[in-house]
Amino acid sequence: MLFGLFSEAAAAVSIAQKNGAWMVDIDALSQSENLTTSLQPVERRFKAEGKTFSCSFVIGFPYILANGKAVKLNSSTTYEDDTVWAPAQETIEIFSAAFSKNYTLDSANKVLKIVEAKSTPQNTVALQKEVTVEKKEILQKKDSSEKKATVKSTAQETKPAKEKVVESVPVRTNKNAPAGSREVKTIIIDPGHGGKDPGAIGLFSNEKDIVLAVAKKLQKELTANGFEVKLTRSTDIFIQLSERPQLANKWNGDLFISLHCNAIDGNKERKKKTKGFRIYVLRDPESEEDRAIARRENKVAKTYGDKNSKDELSPLDWLKIQARLEQYKQASYTFTEKVIRSYEKGKIPKMGSGAGGAGFMVLVGAFMPATLIELGFISNPDEEKFMNSEKGQVDMAKRIANGVIDYKKAMNEYLETLKARN
Repeated sequence: MLFGLFSEAAAAVSIAQKNGAWMVDIDALSQSENLTTSLQPVERRFKAEGKTFSCSFVIGFPYILANGKAVKLNSSTTYEDDTVWAPAQETIEIFSAAFSKNYTLDSANKVLKIVEAKSTPQNTVALQKEVTVEKKEILQKKDSSEKKATVKSTAQETKPAKEKVVESVPVRTNKNAPAGSREVKTIIIDPGHGGKDPGAIGLFSNEKDIVLAVAKKLQKELTANGFEVKLTRSTDIFIQLSERPQLANKWNGDLFISLHCNAIDGNKERKKKTKGFRIYVLRDPESEEDRAIARRENKVAKTYGDKNSKDELSPLDWLKIQARLEQYKQASYTFTEKVIRSYEKGKIPKMGSGAGGAGFMVLVGAFMPATLIELGFISNPDEEKFMNSEKGQVDMAKRIANGVIDYKKAMNEYLETLKARN
């Protein structure tokens, strides 16, 4: 949701009573302070970010994570009428300290007015309690960042993806805990096809070679950012589909990423028009197109000797793996969202929403969050050229790596919130 900003001297944000407590529209409040906001429905998390202040709420939990510090709230954040409502009292105290402003509650008009500290309106009930020591501590990040502030080069606006450094969040983890409920450390990269299986074939290249080259560059990027990275294949060899997730399980991975290139049959005009990347999770296909792509990728197993493989999962198969799907679904969706946001800023556009679901056999056996990334269409001349170039491969690898880094941060934040709740 987008809301218009009021004048610099004052702003109005909706408030409402929920179960006897005053709640504030946190999206409108955040945007009035020029914070970038996002709502991730899969994670049920609202997030607002700025240069010196950031905060997030997990819907249904009585906590706010502000500048990396969890603060308990009197009631839980809710999501009603397409709006995220946060407890007004504590939220106002934190924002007041962060932005040096007074916030007044106009219960008659059901708005929260934001005014500069020197100009407090009359006929309103001021919410100006002293900010507790605990809440002051969350502003340490703001103070330190202001001291370090420098003029940033406009080069940051250019297209090439930037390298990121993982900002560590203090999360106590147990490696024996299941993937998706512990800190993200070990990434399994699966370059599709290989050896006798060329994968999709373009005008001058094979899918197997593109994905292997990108996988190696992705491994380099992630290793530089502190991750442990394993490749299911590092040379041009063939590995059965069923063996790939087994390797990921053996290595106790926290995230499984299978890399592929898409392709389409048809005349030159159709191939030229059909383009874009798409990221898949393991779920019942929503379209015949997604179903067809999964059948094509799954057919590899039977073609090259895996007699027990299937082109498509049956309703009974889906029922059997449903419990496991639920266990890793949220984390898989979260990673998908992060990669889409990073990858769509590159040369290859997203196809549709950029996300899809189907019964890819290579994802079925992975006991961890897992996705299959179709980097682009090898059947599209422009995308094939880009995916074969050194510049293109480096860019794609960096964008996926940025998605992994953002996913790690999101998971750490989520785990911190759960720890604070307990």
